[in-house]
Amino acid sequence: MPVARRPTLSDVAQEVGVSAKTVSRVLNEDGPVSAETRERVMEAVQRLGFRPNLMARHMRLGKSDTAIGLVVPDMSNPFFATVVSGIESVTHGRGLTLLIGSSAQDAERERSLVGTFLARRVSALLMAPIPSADHGYLKAERSAGLPVVFLDRPGTGLTADSVLSSNRQGAREGVAHLIRHGHRRIGFIGDTPTALYTRRMRLRGYRDALAEAGLAYDRALVAGGQDVEGAADATERLLTLADPPTALLAANNFSSMGAVVGLARAARKDVALVGFDDIPLAGVLEPALTVVAQDPAAMGAAAATIALSRLDGDRSRARSTEIPTRLVLRGSGELRPR
Repeated sequence: MPVARRPTLSDVAQEVGVSAKTVSRVLNEDGPVSAETRERVMEAVQRLGFRPNLMARHMRLGKSDTAIGLVVPDMSNPFFATVVSGIESVTHGRGLTLLIGSSAQDAERERSLVGTFLARRVSALLMAPIPSADHGYLKAERSAGLPVVFLDRPGTGLTADSVLSSNRQGAREGVAHLIRHGHRRIGFIGDTPTALYTRRMRLRGYRDALAEAGLAYDRALVAGGQDVEGAADATERLLTLADPPTALLAANNFSSMGAVVGLARAARKDVALVGFDDIPLAGVLEPALTVVAQDPAAMGAAAATIALSRLDGDRSRARSTEIPTRLVLRGSGELRPR
């Protein structure tokens, strides 16, 4: 069977019996064309199902595309799915399309994806950067006026706007809550790699709360994993210590899910748990999961708002916006040590 192809500008011109330049003038409204010809061209466009190649047109004219590029580290993470909804709540009214790609936590892949977005002249670039990448290669683009906004964590080697959660303060409040309920041995389940900005800030908050309560920091109580299974294994390892923790702070949503799995495997319902970031079905666990809740939709909306303000001419200095967290009490963080 013959392969169907998309109709072109030349196809429309041939259908109407005019030049391709005349069709272009009609579609772009940039030249004299009679009302009759204009009507015939638009009828042919509808009949053939022709769609203009806007990206090619913008590149030809040296204009930005009507799209915003977003780079996230993991498409499967519900956190970033909610960030996307926040971004679209702001950009949709401006007629902008959101293009999304995943870096998969790989610096080379992140840079390649950014290059693809830049090649199609996106109007703005939003990204949750990975810790091993140097983003200095974007200096020329930013100096030329491209809005760049880092999400969830700041970039490296580039001064640009960023939108972050109150990671340190949120973790401090979560651990302080456990301390108020009588816990003195509190474990920390975090991400790997340990250089990740959010992990570092949440670990600092963990240590802040211990210091404020006069409790010593014990490196043996700090563990981590790259995914749910890794966090589950880390939880089980902590429970086998000679002096195990009576409570845990899980430093992200995957760590929280892993901690729940690890506690279930060990048949332990007496270990208090506070998760950083909410997870699906947290309210139906037994006990229900107490969390330091982030607001990823607000983060996305804030990042998009900043990007649009830059597009509208805001040339003020780069700024960091912090979105507050809130402690949601459900039961698991209120267990007292045996």
